Amino acid sequence: MSGLSILIPVAIGLGLIALATFMWTLRSGQYEDLEGASQRILDEDSDRPAFDAHQGSTRR
Repeated sequence: MSGLSILIPVAIGLGLIALATFMWTLRSGQYEDLEGASQRILDEDSDRPAFDAHQGSTRR
């Protein structure tokens, strides 16, 4: 029983932290442009890739 007296407050505390983090993301606008990210990945960029697998180094 003494284990439950520690685990229950810890679980409630972690749940409140997760809820506070979720509310913070809502207020900061993290979920406003859900369609933009899915469209951006489909756009073809004329830029060269940041990593060249053949050379094994990054380009700048």
